[in-house]
Amino acid sequence: MEKTKLATTVKALRKQYGLTQDDLAMKSGVGLCFVRNLEQGKQTLRMDKVNQLLDLFNYELIATKKS
Repeated sequence: MEKTKLATTVKALRKQYGLTQDDLAMKSGVGLCFVRNLEQGKQTLRMDKVNQLLDLFNYELIATKKS
């Protein structure tokens, strides 16, 4: 499975804040399996859950026009 920019960003932020995947799951209120799938680049994730997790770092996922 190819890593996405989102997956790479979330993993980098998690490490920057010194969090384990379990810590991130607990602090953001999503499941550990969700964090693992996100960091592995799984393509089918619920956007509300992604934004719930990103909110911990003051980020959000938004739609942008393709170039």
